[in-house]
Amino acid sequence: MDNHSKKAARVAAVFEIVLLITAMVSTASRQWKDLALSLLAMICLILPFVIARIAKNKNIALPSVFQLITVLFIFMAQYLGEIKRFYQLFWWWDLLLHAIFGSFVVVVTLYSINGMIKKDQEMTDQRFTLFTVIFAFSISITLGTLWEMFEFVGDYLFKAGMVKGGIEDTATDILVKILAAFITALICYYRSLEKFLKIEG
Repeated sequence: MDNHSKKAARVAAVFEIVLLITAMVSTASRQWKDLALSLLAMICLILPFVIARIAKNKNIALPSVFQLITVLFIFMAQYLGEIKRFYQLFWWWDLLLHAIFGSFVVVVTLYSINGMIKKDQEMTDQRFTLFTVIFAFSISITLGTLWEMFEFVGDYLFKAGMVKGGIEDTATDILVKILAAFITALICYYRSLEKFLKIEG
């Protein structure tokens, strides 16, 4: 474990203690929602380390600060945002987190791609297939989200009536697009992988 991982682990341990205390206080005061949010956050704080381990085993490059920033983001979103009601206290809190998320995902993606594509050696067919499927999935979600924004702007500026049902309509549309894109990406990946294995065999 390198220095960055150790630092992230120490920060995560402190946050876990804070969340455990919050969970105990919530139980004593019968604040079941805060208890559930605390337990969920405690589980989420483990995910960056699981993802980093999987990435290491698959030889996928991640930024050295991936675990630390992800741990901080989860704490800001779950503990400060939900439990401490920062979303209600500060109108800009949700926008800040979305901005951080958007920027960080771009950095992680570019870092991973640069790690996968090496100038001094050719990319294997299997790894190239994984890259193209992830890229196609990301483009699909991006375009779908842009369309939802187009509908929102149309309604906001011109009262076009494209969004029917408010936030539920938008969230449902995006969820359906994500599921459809994910299933399609999986099918494409395994079909391409089968062809690759047949060629190798």
